[in-house]
Amino acid sequence: MKRQIFDAEHEAFRETVRTFLAKEVLPHYPRWEREGIVPREAWRAAGRQGLLGLAVPETYGGGGSGDFRFSAVLGEELSRAGARGFGIVLHNDVIGPYLTALTTEEQRRRWLPGFCSGELITAIAMTEPGAGSDLQGIRTTATDRGDHWLLNGAKTFISNGILADLVIVVARTTPQGGAKGLSLLAVERDMPGFERGRKLDKIGQRAQDTAELFFHDVRVPKANLLGRLHGGFGHLMDHLPQERLTIAVGALAAAERVLSATTTHVREREAFGGPLARLQHVRFTIAEMATECEVTRAFVDRCIAEHAAGRLDTVHASMAKWWATELQLRVADRCLQLHGGSGYMTENPVARAFTDARVGTIYGGTTEIMKEIIGRSLLADRPAGTGAGGKTPEGPKAP
Repeated sequence: MKRQIFDAEHEAFRETVRTFLAKEVLPHYPRWEREGIVPREAWRAAGRQGLLGLAVPETYGGGGSGDFRFSAVLGEELSRAGARGFGIVLHNDVIGPYLTALTTEEQRRRWLPGFCSGELITAIAMTEPGAGSDLQGIRTTATDRGDHWLLNGAKTFISNGILADLVIVVARTTPQGGAKGLSLLAVERDMPGFERGRKLDKIGQRAQDTAELFFHDVRVPKANLLGRLHGGFGHLMDHLPQERLTIAVGALAAAERVLSATTTHVREREAFGGPLARLQHVRFTIAEMATECEVTRAFVDRCIAEHAAGRLDTVHASMAKWWATELQLRVADRCLQLHGGSGYMTENPVARAFTDARVGTIYGGTTEIMKEIIGRSLLADRPAGTGAGGKTPEGPKAP
């Protein structure tokens, strides 16, 4: 069915993205996957093309558009190109909102021009060796030393961790337990005591550098606090719906991509005296996947439209995230099966689609956490007439 959420301006932007990917990304992507990192020049090329900081005001070099549909187009095309390991979506749609909504004017002038040009690459550091989905377990501390914070701790599984010039670190700024007392501190590349550990070896999305980060008595200026002191948990909750929607958008586009490639494969692959598509089981499998993708597309597009209008809530973002990522994983698995032995070879795009898909049900909040958020909202006591879409505060177990 024809999609209804995009207009001519969005489709023109889609062509710009496709041209950029064809010229600047796809010829080099296999090498980036082998090396486990995207070169800085590719980031600067994305900045020159206007693909970074889409929602950042033009004053600071950004696109000046708060229309999330442009971000959705970019995320879709990265997934359809099989290039999700180029961490633009993380930079733009996960970290970008913190740097526009929570910063002072001085901070914006300091960071946003480089953010939009590709000279300043960003990361966010929440996960620790002993704390993933449960923020109560965060042990990284920032002690008040008058004119600065003294930051100590370790983070792991940090996407863009090797390249990042600016890292938003979630740290405990008060001894109080639970989710209270967390703050967001911006740590810059050359701060003494800030060290990068291993570039971690992943089974999928291998072009994106993922790292361990260590902080040993890092002196973080008070001017690098983002948002409210001790208000980090609330800030994280405010921005998680967009993060989860961006994951859903990319997951569905990736599922559609591998399904399209597999549909072509079963038409052309000869077995048992004819193309695989002649076998009823194959036709049923393709029919099931196509139907699931179409149904999911209707819901995800509705979420994109709602978010662009400022109405998407935590519950529906969580629904989109867990459903689309589980669909991506299921479709990639079944498509690999239809490719047979060739699908198990890393040179085959379906193999990479399979390994790339696996992390989707984990990062941004696991499927189990998404179901907990949804179930808690549906079953919580609420005034009569309040529907499932009511915004319900999340507890401390959200990632």
